[in-house]
Amino acid sequence: MNIDHIDKKILDTLQEDGRITNSDLAKIINISPPPTSERVKKLEKNGYIKKYVALVDPVKVGVTCFTYVEVTLVRHGKDAVVRFMSSIVAIEEVLECHHITGGADFLLKIATKDIPTYEQFIIQTLTALPEVQHLKTLVVLSTLKQETKIPIG
Repeated sequence: MNIDHIDKKILDTLQEDGRITNSDLAKIINISPPPTSERVKKLEKNGYIKKYVALVDPVKVGVTCFTYVEVTLVRHGKDAVVRFMSSIVAIEEVLECHHITGGADFLLKIATKDIPTYEQFIIQTLTALPEVQHLKTLVVLSTLKQETKIPIG
């Protein structure tokens, strides 16, 4: 499916406000509500819109420690990589997992209550994975920008 400038405007608007009414969205993109609704459904069906979520303030729910962890695996064969990835996707504290190039194999973004909780997470969860050889932690001191909106152009 190719998307046109109207679809891009829909995606751009929904990234700003996923709860916007179809009527308000139609006004913004300058077409009537029925074709607006059809376009949104088509974008959902074709995977352009993965899901709608609420962005929760982590501090208000007691999550104050964010870290990035570079993970180096013991082995780099397909089976070891697949086992590691299967384990990681099931861990709630792992917000992001990226297979990367460079000195490490994976980059994880981890969210925990605080540093002691993070320490226990490392000891009990990450180092318990048999595929893990080495971890390097980068602790987030402050966040200057955190954007969820993808630039569509």
